[in-house]
Amino acid sequence: MPVTDPIKGDPFQSFLFGIKIDKVSNAYFMEIGGVGSETEVIDHKVVGEKGQEAVRKIPGRLKWGDITLKRGLTGNLDFWDWFKLVEAGKIDENRRDGTITMYNQAGDAVAEWTFDKGWPSKISGPSIKSDTGQIGVEEMTLVHEGIRRTK
Repeated sequence: MPVTDPIKGDPFQSFLFGIKIDKVSNAYFMEIGGVGSETEVIDHKVVGEKGQEAVRKIPGRLKWGDITLKRGLTGNLDFWDWFKLVEAGKIDENRRDGTITMYNQAGDAVAEWTFDKGWPSKISGPSIKSDTGQIGVEEMTLVHEGIRRTK
């Protein structure tokens, strides 16, 4: 794998995010969060040869963040329908793999993450306020069993 010079190239500017979920939908979102993983750290107490006590840090369980998706309210009900299936207790048969793509202002895909066996744990409609003229935003939270950056 070639090493990239950290001085060359600019950081990617986020413009638009797309998500493709197998057998559910393709959609665009204005905000996506929680894309990542974390290894728990376990403090392991050890005693050296001369009786000195020390704490050694070792890796524990791997956990993934919940993915939050925010978009302007549309007429598309695919995500609401998917949530209804999970809400009805049909979780195992509605776990889906998916891909999140980050696009730049030219519409080029600049980064991509793939998650495994995701399902919606929360969905909410907009907070409606008639005096602001703002776009209504709906939000969905996905839980999953692993995520990796693929581009």
